[in-house]
Amino acid sequence: MSRRTRYQQGSVQREKRQNGPDVWIFRWREVGADGNSKYRKAIVGTVATLSNEASALKAALALRIDANQQTPQAEGGPSTVSDLIAHYRLKELVKGDKEGKAYSTRAAYECYLKVWIIPRWGTHRLDQVKSVAVEEWLRSIKRAKGTKAKIRNIMSALFTHAMRYEWTDRNPMQLVRQSAKREKIPEVLDLHELQVLLETLAPRERTLALLDAATGLRVSELLALRWDDVDFKNLEIRVTESIWHQVLGVCKTEGSARPVPMDAYMAEDLLRWRKLCPYPMESDWVFASPTMQGKQPYWPDNLMKRYIKPAARRVGINKNIGWHTFRHSFGTILKANGEDVKTVQELLRHANSRITLDVYTQAVNSHKRAAQSKVVKMMITNLGETKGAADPKIAQ
Repeated sequence: MSRRTRYQQGSVQREKRQNGPDVWIFRWREVGADGNSKYRKAIVGTVATLSNEASALKAALALRIDANQQTPQAEGGPSTVSDLIAHYRLKELVKGDKEGKAYSTRAAYECYLKVWIIPRWGTHRLDQVKSVAVEEWLRSIKRAKGTKAKIRNIMSALFTHAMRYEWTDRNPMQLVRQSAKREKIPEVLDLHELQVLLETLAPRERTLALLDAATGLRVSELLALRWDDVDFKNLEIRVTESIWHQVLGVCKTEGSARPVPMDAYMAEDLLRWRKLCPYPMESDWVFASPTMQGKQPYWPDNLMKRYIKPAARRVGINKNIGWHTFRHSFGTILKANGEDVKTVQELLRHANSRITLDVYTQAVNSHKRAAQSKVVKMMITNLGETKGAADPKIAQ
């Protein structure tokens, strides 16, 4: 007869450190691949943040749940949404996990969890979260549809996580209706606006703007480039990392890590910038900040607010532009040039073509008018032929 798996509480012990404050260590048993149990341990926190054993045990809840993942559901698992979130953080929002979510994504998740989900649903049991209640709550939030959809999607990820560990057999978010439709069309710059803007920018900002508008790189990828990522011989840019709030991490998606083609003129522009910039070595950032002695790239918001936006206003561009404006403009111009969807998708490095069509490309008015005119001409021609055949006078 097999031995019954029992729920274990684990234990916490205070452990001294030579450098820094003492830490609390959580210890538990884990069954190895050979079927034998062995003791494991993990740091819960320092005594500076967790003053006593009771607070350390409470902080170790996610570790305790994880230690009992082989225990039958009736004896373990998260009792509330907050407990589920603690375990989700432990498994899915781990810092330094190169195969996990990018730092910017983890930071965004944390923001939504702390500001919206935990205050409203944290104390609820999993079976108390109902689809209609969530839908009505989202409807009451005075935020954009996209924000509400992200909240719903993160809650759905939480319940999918619970289903994977067999703590619940339902995901109430699947029945929650929440549109993610954009309420405003993103700003794009047309060719003339891009030309006059590039002409007025200083070399640093001009190189940044041209590189962004001609590759569609996300600004987090653009500022994470080092000179050894730029292959001048084969005219390619290797996008291997992204940086957000000066934290280096993985790219947003697998497709984002593909090489980006580089036009010969862009390569010349980058070489000119390399001669001017104070940090031209292979391992240096392409856009290294002198203020930080080249150890960090520039902050994107500073460059946009202090240099690019004022330059746009000086040349009469009265649009609310940002770094993503260049990416939207790149996709829109590609579409206006008649490029096929697959090419645009791969240049923008989207995971699927639906994102390319729905979000990042807009039909330019002149092209929409030309397409409409073709249809009108066809209708008029056919109408004329029909009328001519039906009218005896015209037929004669």
